[in-house]
Amino acid sequence: MSSRPWLVLGALGGLLSVALGAFAAHALKNMLDPELLRIFEKGVRYQGVHSLALLATGLLLREAPLPSLRAAALAFALGMLLFSGSLYLLALTGIRSLGMVTPLGGVAFLAGWALLALGCWKLPERS
Repeated sequence: MSSRPWLVLGALGGLLSVALGAFAAHALKNMLDPELLRIFEKGVRYQGVHSLALLATGLLLREAPLPSLRAAALAFALGMLLFSGSLYLLALTGIRSLGMVTPLGGVAFLAGWALLALGCWKLPERS
């Protein structure tokens, strides 16, 4: 698989995090309980940070298509879906059991960072 899907997904994740942040600040501010709004905003923050991580990983994959970097990209994308997605749904629906999915996304984020570190360690030296 080329690096293009990861780059596009990272860029779209960043776009979506800005849009959802604006939605939270303007539309949800008066609709949600303050605790649920904080939960939604946490999802936005983590999605924004990991969209940048996914972009960086995609750029590294262009230089060195290492398995650890591919796995890192997948882990970041999965983490955004599970972690941020579950927080968005929890905040919008109030269904607390959705919070059980959030730690799985957190583990995916941790795995992504560990795999990114491994991939960076294995990058070939430039002459």
